[in-house]
Amino acid sequence: TSVEDVNARQKDVLVRKVRAHFGGDLQGRTFALWGLAFKPNTDDMREAPARIIVDQLLAAGAKVRAYDPVALDEARRIYGAADTGGAGTPGLTLCKSAYEAAEKADALLIATEWKEFRSPDFDRLKELLVAPVIFDGRNLYDPSLVERFGFSYYAVGRGRRV
Repeated sequence: TSVEDVNARQKDVLVRKVRAHFGGDLQGRTFALWGLAFKPNTDDMREAPARIIVDQLLAAGAKVRAYDPVALDEARRIYGAADTGGAGTPGLTLCKSAYEAAEKADALLIATEWKEFRSPDFDRLKELLVAPVIFDGRNLYDPSLVERFGFSYYAVGRGRRV
């Protein structure tokens, strides 16, 4: 149906924005991903946009450092447990905190609107990231505020256009 087509396109809009920003080549880049669950306050990852984001970034040769306050165990079940010494999915690291996920990442992607992501320490985030770039799939932030902190900010349907 057309609704399903729109939903499917929405799920890869963030990765399209990432590709556009980085000139199409994601090979060897590392991305922080905040939020794995389909929605806040659940560990349900069925139909979660994060799964498509992870799969597309890994397929493009990038690495993903992901954090979710509740869905890490579910992510381990789906992707394997590289963070606990298991085989895991190559290129995917599950992190214990949002800031750990951001360490040395080329950009931050936000896929779930968890409350703890709503007011991050932008100065700390800027220090941790390789470059101050945020791709916000949930429109959590006021674009002018984030840009005042020196970030390039891409949101869905607002903020910087790509």
